[in-house]
Amino acid sequence: MLMQPPNFRLDGEVVVVTGGGSGIGRAAAHGFASAGAKVVVIDVDGCRANAVADEIGDAAFALQADVSEEESIEAAIDKALQKHGAIDVLFNNAGINRRVPSIELTLADWNLVMAVNMTGMFLTGRAVARNMKNKPGGRIVNTASVLGLSGGWYPNIAYQTSKGAVVNMTRSWAVEWADYGIRVNAIAPGIVRTPFTDAITSNPEKVSQLEALTPLRRLSDVGDIVGPVLFLASPAASMITGHILPVDGGMLAQ
Repeated sequence: MLMQPPNFRLDGEVVVVTGGGSGIGRAAAHGFASAGAKVVVIDVDGCRANAVADEIGDAAFALQADVSEEESIEAAIDKALQKHGAIDVLFNNAGINRRVPSIELTLADWNLVMAVNMTGMFLTGRAVARNMKNKPGGRIVNTASVLGLSGGWYPNIAYQTSKGAVVNMTRSWAVEWADYGIRVNAIAPGIVRTPFTDAITSNPEKVSQLEALTPLRRLSDVGDIVGPVLFLASPAASMITGHILPVDGGMLAQ
């Protein structure tokens, strides 16, 4: 019997993208639409979410929500369900950072990073999984980071801690929700050139240092991240769950 070629398409499926107003989230929203999906773009900045949905066209619509606020993200997921009836894929991507040495980091900033990157990811995943469990085949892709898998290269304790939590949240959900037919994986990008990393990527000396640490000798662009996200969300990855996929040019292989 001849094997069927792998299916990377998402035709007619409903995909929710958090943090979809810029950077990796914006690029992924476009990628999902190109793969045939109907995309719900969620961002704390409603104007940015609307702009991305307008760029994509009829295949997308936008919602404003703060993932760290339970009522806000629950309401947004409810609106997505009211419009489409079901959610097939969640790209759980919203995140923030505070690059401050530990002894200078305020408790307020620590709590803010945890509220968005850790609690926000939990709240969003929980809200979506409540619907997915009724229709086997759901997929969740979380955004972790190489800094959740290593000690890092600069002071970034809150971000690193939160992304380490995302790594184990991903693994825990993969096991807990397997009985519902939900696959849960994560990407772990290295440094990606986005507005999120301008403080680093606008510094030529820092870029040179990071490129020297990367076997492929370059930093990632958003386009480097979209393919791995779509792969994990697609039928082609049907036997992959609980996996953390570094997209880092080989940094962690050393």
